[in-house]
Amino acid sequence: MGSMRTIAASEITKAVRDLYSTCCVEVRPDYKAALEKARSTEVSPLGRQILGTMLENYKIAETERSPMCQDTGFPVVFVEIGQDVRVDGDLKDAIQEGLRQGTKQGFLRGSLVRDPLTRSPNTGDNTPGIVHFDIVPGDKLRLDVLAKGGGSENKSRLYMLKPNDGIDGIRNAVRETVSLAGPDACPPFVVGVGVGGTFDKCAELAKKALMRIIGSSNADPAADKLEKELEGELNKLGVGPQGMGGSTTAVAVFIETHPVHIASFPVAVNIQCNANRHRGIDL
Repeated sequence: MGSMRTIAASEITKAVRDLYSTCCVEVRPDYKAALEKARSTEVSPLGRQILGTMLENYKIAETERSPMCQDTGFPVVFVEIGQDVRVDGDLKDAIQEGLRQGTKQGFLRGSLVRDPLTRSPNTGDNTPGIVHFDIVPGDKLRLDVLAKGGGSENKSRLYMLKPNDGIDGIRNAVRETVSLAGPDACPPFVVGVGVGGTFDKCAELAKKALMRIIGSSNADPAADKLEKELEGELNKLGVGPQGMGGSTTAVAVFIETHPVHIASFPVAVNIQCNANRHRGIDL
């Protein structure tokens, strides 16, 4: 048995706090580069202008440490815990406390209501965030924080397809979701697609896919080919930046898969808006 490494709960709180408040004011470098590239290839003059305004908005947000969008998102945290890590304190509480402090530190809007049925009260500090845990080999603890905007999340969809719907079924699901999302989800998008698993697993995979670095290849050659084809197809839909028309609707399509039941074919499409808030760290 390897020696255990201890991480203080307070260190996790501090990391989550900084990741959450930072991802709301600093866009990921790979995404910014993708938008700059898109601006040079966008066919619509209005589309180019909008992409320029978005890039300017990112610059102001970063300089003034002010949120790039007033919807500062529903926090979703992916945690990979090395099996040789011991947390000194309560891990779940430490994460929620980090989100609480990040909301305060970043002057972020409180976007969560406690009871979805009565729509009240507002929790005031963006907790409780949603946390996904995974146990992995080693002695590292990986934290990824996504601040998921309501508009883009609302336009995400889950399909329970039939196995014989095949690859065309996936294509149709992605195209339909993005067409229906249109301006409401603030394009250009990153599109996360989960295929396989169960009803809930494929939705989690679609969310996880959003964190991939833009320009990276999928390890599965069939999925990689489909990603590139789908990106081309989505950019022919004409939705364009902020839904005003143009050739930049999606800057990336990322697919995550999981083994599936012989009778099932779930496909989830998670839309990510142009704020694309995500930050991660290895502790």
